[in-house]
Order: sequence, then C-alpha cells, then structure tokens
Amino acid sequence: MSTTLHPAVERADLLIDLKRYEEARELLARRLAEDPEDIRAWVELARSHVEDKEDGAKALEATERALALNAEDIGALLMHARALRVGGRFPETEAVLREAIRLAPDYWFTYARLADWLWRIRMISSGKANGGQVRREDHEAALREADLIAQEAIRLAPEQVYTYEVAWLIADMSANRSAAARMDEAILRLDPQHEQALARRTKAAATAPGVKATEAATLYADALASTPDSAPMQRGLDAASFRLLRGLRWLALLCLALAAAGIDLFATDGETQRELPLGLGQRLWDLVPMAVIWALGALLRYRRLRAGIRVNLRSLIRRFAWSRVVLGQAAWAMLCALLITQIPWTDRTIPLVLFWAGLVPALATMWFDRPKNA
Repeated sequence: MSTTLHPAVERADLLIDLKRYEEARELLARRLAEDPEDIRAWVELARSHVEDKEDGAKALEATERALALNAEDIGALLMHARALRVGGRFPETEAVLREAIRLAPDYWFTYARLADWLWRIRMISSGKANGGQVRREDHEAALREADLIAQEAIRLAPEQVYTYEVAWLIADMSANRSAAARMDEAILRLDPQHEQALARRTKAAATAPGVKATEAATLYADALASTPDSAPMQRGLDAASFRLLRGLRWLALLCLALAAAGIDLFATDGETQRELPLGLGQRLWDLVPMAVIWALGALLRYRRLRAGIRVNLRSLIRRFAWSRVVLGQAAWAMLCALLITQIPWTDRTIPLVLFWAGLVPALATMWFDRPKNA
C-alpha cells in the first residue's frame, strides 16, 4: 500500500483544481492499473467525480475501494462523506464524520464540516418526520448542537477561516446578529479581502440609519478596491449611485417650487399676487437661487466624489434604464422651472400647467423607482 503521494496523483490533483476532470481521471486510471492499492489515487478519483458532480455512484465506489484498503484513513472518510452527499445520501454523512472525529479528535476540519452539515441533516430529518414541516424547536436544537461543534473547531484551529465561516452561517440562521458580526470580524482579521464577509460588513455600514448616499457609495468603492470582482459590492455601489441620481431629481423639484414661488403661482389668503409680467431683472434674479442649488448640491458634490464613483455613475446611466428615467425627469422639471421664470407671462394659466407638468411625472414614479436603490 502506498504511503507517499505518487507524482501522477499530484498531477491529477492539480488537474482537478483546474476543472480538467476527464484528464485527471485518465491519469488516475493508469496509476490505479499500476497500483490498485494506492489510497490517495482512489480518493482523488472520487474527488474528480464529486467536483464534477458527474456521478455520485462512481464517487462512492472509489471511496469504498479506498476504505476497504484502510477503514481509518481520514482523507478517505472525509471524501466518502462528500460522495454520500453528492449521491443523495446526505443523512449518512453524520456517522462518517463522527467516525473521523473519533479517529482524529484533534483535526479541526472534521468538526467544521460536521457543524456545517449537521443542522441541515437535522432539519431534513425533522421535515420527514413532520410531513415536510420543520418544527421550530428542532430547528433551534439543531443550530445549538451545530454551534457547539463549530466552537470546538474554532478552539482547535483559531487561524482557519472556514471555522468562522461555519460559525457565521449558524449564527445567521439563528438570527444572532451580534454573533454573526463577531464572526465576520474574525474572518476579516484573518482574510481582509474575504468577499462575503467584506460585503456583509460594508452593507451593514452603508445601510445604517442616517448614512447618506455619498457615504454609502464611498464605503462600497473602498470595499471594491479590495475585491474588485465582487458582485455584491458592485450591486451596492450601483444602489448608492442610483440614490445620488435620485437626489438630482429632488434638486430639480426644489427649483420648480422656487419658480412657482417667484411668480406667485398660487394665491395666498390676505396677500396680493405679484403683478405680471415680471421685469427682466426679477426674472434673472430668480435664476440665482437655482444656480446656487445646482452648484452646491450637484456640481460641487460631484467633484468631491471619488473617481471610481464618478465612473460608476456614468456607467450606471448607460446600464440602468431607471437612471435615465430619473435624469430625464430632473431635466424636464428644470425645463419647466426655466420656462415659468424666464418667459414674461401675462397670465398664470400656462405657468400653472407647466408646474404640474414638471411635478406630476416625478411624483408618479417616485415610489416605483424607490426599490431600485435597495
């Protein structure tokens, strides 16, 4: 029986990592023809089927051959558990993993894998016993049992990220937000670029009450600098960028309100409306507060944004139809505001129509596009 890893098995392991499963199986078949007692070759053959999800029965056959050579081989036992899961015999994995723990009580990975799978197994059993419904008490008991095993895995290997990932998942399933946050901090301490943990922490900070769109966009941009290919972070940056675009519409509506006030569009009890038409000086003066609003609320704010956020804003306008709708509404509202203030109207009927024409489209879609930034 082989006690060292044969070069052919090493090459097969690399081929499996590269997802070149058929090549790996051909190489392993030649190796097993030479030495049918090479346990590692049988385990790698099983892994090629498990990773490929091609045939659970063949994976089980390979692990059974390995265990027939040495029933106490931990690697073979762990691969056998994976083969059982792929082969549709998930509940049977518990006994296999517990046997591996009995044989190697100090090996952290087996505890982590058992904790990761045990609560799922318990829920499957509860569902089968209760007509497809998982009882709440069974759910809670399963998570408590799994958490104890996960904590033992952390004790044995406090430097391993996977142990904290399992503990986070259990805490999340238990709705224990504080414990989940602690696990995320531990994960990021070990791996500052861990995509899922970084995405969760960034989302929590960006969606906290009182966080403005600019701050949220900056948080996501910072996170993307660490994990540039993170889809959750990109979605978060898109959402924050869309909030910035929605803010432009509010600026336009504010200008529309100022235009209505400048022409005394709506009569107030006890006050006489301004005489029309307004003089050129008054009409030009009405442009001043609008210019200030856009200079401070849009131009200056945009220039202070990080370059990555500015690029994403332009990209979002091309990719996301609602972005173009919001910008179109802002432009339309501003056009109505300018027409109200800059044409020397002698009657308020047309300015009134322009006011409602600028306001109603924005108000009509505001609740529809609001979820798009979630």
